[in-house]
Amino acid sequence: MHLPRSLRRRSAAWSAAAITAAAVLIGPAPAFAQSDAAAKSTAKVDSAVLDTVGKGKESTFFVVLKKQADLSAAKAKRAHKDKARSAFAALRTEANTSQKSLSAFLDKEKVGHESFWITNAVKVTGDQKLVDELAKRSDVASIVKEQTYHLDKIEASSTAGTKISADSGATEVTPEWGAQDIKADQVWDQYDDRGEGIVIANVDSGVQYDHPALVGNYRGNLGNGTFSHDYNWYDPTGQCTTAAPCDNNGHGTHTMGTMVGQGGVGVAPGAKWIAAKGCETSSCSDSSLLAAGQWILAPTDHNGQNPRPDLAPDIVNNSWGGGDTNFYQSIVQAWNAAGIFEAFASGNDGDGTTCSTGHAPGSQADSYGVGAYDVNGKIADFSGFGPSVFDGSMKPNISAPGVNVRSTWPGSAYKSISGTSMATPHVAGAVALLWAAAPSLIGQIDETRTILNEGSTDVDDTHCGGTAAMNNVWGSGKLDILASVDAAPHSAGTLTGTAKDQATGKAATATVTAQNADTKRSVTTDAAGAYQLHLPAGTYTITTSGYGFASRTDTVTIEVGQTATLDLALTAVAHHTVSGTVLDVTGKPLKGATVKFTDAPIDAVTTAADGTYTFPSVAEGSFRLSAAPAAPVLCNGTWSGALTVDGNETVQAALPPRTDAAGTYSCTPGAYSWINGQTKVALSGDENAKAVTLPFPVKYYGVSYTSANITTNGLVNFLSPRLGDYANTALPAAAQPNGVVAAFWDDLTLDKKSSVQTTTAGATGNRRFAIVWNNAALASDTSVRLTFEAVFDEATGAITLQYKGIGSSAPQKGSSATIGIENQAGTDALQYSFNESVLKDASAIRFSPKAA
Repeated sequence: MHLPRSLRRRSAAWSAAAITAAAVLIGPAPAFAQSDAAAKSTAKVDSAVLDTVGKGKESTFFVVLKKQADLSAAKAKRAHKDKARSAFAALRTEANTSQKSLSAFLDKEKVGHESFWITNAVKVTGDQKLVDELAKRSDVASIVKEQTYHLDKIEASSTAGTKISADSGATEVTPEWGAQDIKADQVWDQYDDRGEGIVIANVDSGVQYDHPALVGNYRGNLGNGTFSHDYNWYDPTGQCTTAAPCDNNGHGTHTMGTMVGQGGVGVAPGAKWIAAKGCETSSCSDSSLLAAGQWILAPTDHNGQNPRPDLAPDIVNNSWGGGDTNFYQSIVQAWNAAGIFEAFASGNDGDGTTCSTGHAPGSQADSYGVGAYDVNGKIADFSGFGPSVFDGSMKPNISAPGVNVRSTWPGSAYKSISGTSMATPHVAGAVALLWAAAPSLIGQIDETRTILNEGSTDVDDTHCGGTAAMNNVWGSGKLDILASVDAAPHSAGTLTGTAKDQATGKAATATVTAQNADTKRSVTTDAAGAYQLHLPAGTYTITTSGYGFASRTDTVTIEVGQTATLDLALTAVAHHTVSGTVLDVTGKPLKGATVKFTDAPIDAVTTAADGTYTFPSVAEGSFRLSAAPAAPVLCNGTWSGALTVDGNETVQAALPPRTDAAGTYSCTPGAYSWINGQTKVALSGDENAKAVTLPFPVKYYGVSYTSANITTNGLVNFLSPRLGDYANTALPAAAQPNGVVAAFWDDLTLDKKSSVQTTTAGATGNRRFAIVWNNAALASDTSVRLTFEAVFDEATGAITLQYKGIGSSAPQKGSSATIGIENQAGTDALQYSFNESVLKDASAIRFSPKAA
């Protein structure tokens, strides 16, 4: 994505509407301004923020802390995995420490906030008063308005794709013109290198993971049509309707195809891929891009928890950008320190002549920016030129094929489109070839950039400054990956071989991992059982594992320039039955639950009416088994457990209470014990709210409150005194209201037959405070009424929602209501139901905080 100055640049894909410049970490002073009230501020305030709050409106912005993590220790480490772990630890530790005071202030002011560690910033929404208070803080460097980058329509033509064989891998075909132009095909032939053992990611609109040209080398592909998306896919936008990777735009699938696609489409078809969806659909918000940037450095499970920096990709492609300032300078610095090579598009705002048309992040000094040229070797008229308006650096760094580039498209299709977005993945794929051929370069960012630059073909165009060897039109010139691989330090040898079933002689699907103190590389055997890894000279432990076979360990010494052959005869293991019962959170058998092995290519099964399930044939080995409830999930969580299969196994899966993503609260069916209200609250009508004083401090998502707002629409809102004029939504939601307890969030009205009451029961230290909605009417049909309450427990901090007089009508059961709790930033929640008819009369739902 890049932001055009003129709509006549629509032929360059992934362009977007122009945005207001807003300096973030460094940048030109004119991007900031100060209000009179903030004259003594220590922080720079984005003029766009001041424009909004100065009109009496609230603005959403990022508060950037002055303190930044020291990444020197990460840079000094040799191995990529060690770099990533060190960088992650330093970044998160600094954010946790330096944000404490700011978070405490925001909590006191009842301001919801979301923390980011990769750029040490906190996202908040507030007014002029809050902005002025924050700007005066000595720990704040800047206040920056959140941006959303809008994407233009992509103009492209559909083209036929090469059929990919499920049995034999990619058919050998003529590579796309871009792969030929950068001489990737010559690297394949001369070095027998297609990027094996390297992992590439993109931050983009998503990826159609099961596209025939991409599914084979998705890191989450377990084989046999089964997949594990944990640590391999992340969607902070929430746009994908399932846990699987999706692409609702097409751009991300296209860029991924250019990097790793089979059938002649990709530059490095032997590399594995993972992805983060940083763009909602036709737009990319700062929040999603920041979250995606964090995940790239430390991938997580599907809940966004349990980060694993050791599973970070080697390379990340960023075919987007816009404006001249944003957060990605600090993110690029973090990635580079972690040994992750990044490539950024230079932008599509050029006109073939004008200088300084490139945009950040590609135009920032820290980024490796990429320009685009066509099949005739002419620079694209849309390609962004330097020097950088951001920091004056010479840009782009290099140029690659970016006009009429054919690649993968959602729907198992192919399209030819143009843009620096299309050029950038050629560079990312080329680095995969370089690092596979010269593994001593893995994680060495500066050395890699130098070899790419020195291998490129000079183009003498200095009208924007520079020399023939390095100028602001072409950068170092046209990408030539063969020349770069030729010039790379060849201190490696090759490990190759074939894995076969010892008894039958048939090809075996297995993962071969080579590891020593400095290096760990893995590759999956192809359809013929063959594998290959280029490894630095040394002695390695080779571990081979594959479903249905006993693991084996070998030791191999790799010598420079030599090929070591290790053929792997694998011993098939016995198969057994795995069966059992799934129980819900109350201990009752659960029908319709999905039971699956998360790390083995075995088809999932569904529990019968009595909660039972059976896998008739499972190979011996150690696995993880999981069980998840069917919708509506209510308070049923997901069960997961380790399982060693060495005979017929029986496993009872008792589903735990469901929790929010952070594990702050859990949900269980509660013991119904109705509390009658006593004190009437002066609240009536439609879309009204009333503040009440709490009889004891209520701690909610870590913040203690002495008052709360009750709305006619069944909400308890700890943050905002605004009226209840919000249509109910699924939780969590970034939009207001945030920090709410949704007892029964619907469009309700309180008439003469209705009331809201409060009461306090119990002795001090063990009190319960109840907010009771009596006989509330549905606004759309006042004949439909219901009574419910929210009860706050002083001793335990639990929140119990209770329902009385629920009849048979769908609206009474919650068919148009939201029930659950949400944190103050709108980033985490524990939703019991959303527009589902699940409530029962005389029932209770208990939300319990995690024990300290």
